[in-house]
Amino acid sequence: MSVNHRKVAVIGCGIVGATSAFAIMQSGLFSEMVLLDVNQEKAEGEAMDISHGTALTHPMRIYAGSYDDLADAAVIVVTAGAAQKPGETRLDLIHKNVSIFSGIMKEIRQRKPEGIMLVVANPVDILTYYAAKTSGMGESRVFGSGTVLDTSRLRTLLGSKLDVDSRSIHAYIVGEHGDSEIVCWSNANVSGVPLPDFFALRGMGDIDLVAAQNEISNDVKNSAYEIIAKKHATYYGIGMSVMRICKAIVKDEKSVLPVSTVLHGEYGIEGCALSVPAIVGRHGVEDLVPISMSEEERVALDHSATVLKQNMADIDFEVND
Repeated sequence: MSVNHRKVAVIGCGIVGATSAFAIMQSGLFSEMVLLDVNQEKAEGEAMDISHGTALTHPMRIYAGSYDDLADAAVIVVTAGAAQKPGETRLDLIHKNVSIFSGIMKEIRQRKPEGIMLVVANPVDILTYYAAKTSGMGESRVFGSGTVLDTSRLRTLLGSKLDVDSRSIHAYIVGEHGDSEIVCWSNANVSGVPLPDFFALRGMGDIDLVAAQNEISNDVKNSAYEIIAKKHATYYGIGMSVMRICKAIVKDEKSVLPVSTVLHGEYGIEGCALSVPAIVGRHGVEDLVPISMSEEERVALDHSATVLKQNMADIDFEVND
């Protein structure tokens, strides 16, 4: 079946799935969106609610469907899974969500879709690796939202600190989307100007840069915990991140985004998926971008990979249909 480049499917209509669907609808990227959920009525209700705004935004057919409806989708967004609760880490969700993904991947294997799968459910790196190994879609067409949101949080906080447009900040968070993530401070810059020089430009040359960086790193890393403690879930930021990644795919932008993808020796890492900058377009992950890192950052990235591999050591990646 050929790919309909104007069609998107969202699997999972919890708050993250529904918010992602809403952000996608507002973007005007697609003309058709199918929602799937184990609770069919929930999917139907979300489809109805979101579709009622299309007269105010963009023409779009939005409906609740089945796995058969996603076979020709350009992008399949998978948000289904147990949500992170207050006090839980993303890694605490592993076995619950791998079990859920097992059933989803079986359905996807049977349909043999030719589009792109974007994994959003947590722990996103482990579930991305699981989906890449069991969906039958091929690793380049299966990747996760990774640290796109974390990187947006980083740029937002830096922009606020420096009183500059966050879109002019070039900085990445790599590794696990979780507690072992790494800020690549060594190559962070504002429109090509290294951070120390830009701090000086903004009249903050005497600031303790290391202390400021550590504070921002911790604020980014703890953002989800703080939001969950205050309102029990995060969904707007990730919804906008999903829309941004979909835009890179559908418009074949070749955008460099820190998505979670399976590594085969890049940065000296094998046997897991984690986030590094990658060129994303219509065919998925085209190439990984080998950004420079300090020795300390490379050691931290290797540690992040070790954390992920340890936490998925007892997961069965065999396909048993």
